Amino acid sequence: MKDRNRYPKKQFQPHAEQHLRLSSLFLVLFNLVFSGNMILSAQSFPLASEPPASTPPTASQSKTAPTASAASSTATGSAAASSSSASASAPLAELPKSYRALSLGMSLEDLKKALSADDLFAFRGDRDVSLLPQSEQTLVETTGLSFIKRAFFQLKDGKVFIMAFTLNPDKIDHYSVFTTLVQKYGEPKELNPREAVWLSDKVRLSLERPLTVKYIDLEVFNNIVEASAAKESKEAVLRREFLNDF
Repeated sequence: MKDRNRYPKKQFQPHAEQHLRLSSLFLVLFNLVFSGNMILSAQSFPLASEPPASTPPTASQSKTAPTASAASSTATGSAAASSSSASASAPLAELPKSYRALSLGMSLEDLKKALSADDLFAFRGDRDVSLLPQSEQTLVETTGLSFIKRAFFQLKDGKVFIMAFTLNPDKIDHYSVFTTLVQKYGEPKELNPREAVWLSDKVRLSLERPLTVKYIDLEVFNNIVEASAAKESKEAVLRREFLNDF
């Protein structure tokens, strides 16, 4: 009996070892399979999702949705257009016959009083008054202060018909005077490198170079021009008759 019990135990040991080896191998395989599934699961679920890339707007969206800068430019252009249209629609002033207290048509005495009372002029009284015998005219020439450098007044039959003010280029510039006159009286009737001229039925206002603003009474001036032309024509006739006598 003792020998019979010993042999089965010896036969069972190899089988038990085989089962243990198989179990160990199974555990190893199970661990490998389980680890592989975990890796696949981690790959299928990303840890952080990146935000989707922004797509450029289509052509139709660009047309229907203007940018902020484009909207701002449009607003600025509209404001400038409305401003220019407002200035264009504003009524223009009539060409003046006067500057400050000085006026075309005033007498010599009134002119001297106005010049003496105005701080823009250094008027010295009768010393600034001279006669032009050949043309039967009076000339008043005086120096100015600040913006005005010199001033000239020409009188016919005791009345002022020309006023000219030479401005100080250190204080004022040609462009500023020109734009101011355009804003008040509109575009000039004549424009050339020497002068810009505004005209009405009674007054000729001009901005000349060097920087001078001139007012002319057209009625008196035209009469002088016509008289001068008639005199020249008469002299031409007398000259021709004189030559024919030889």
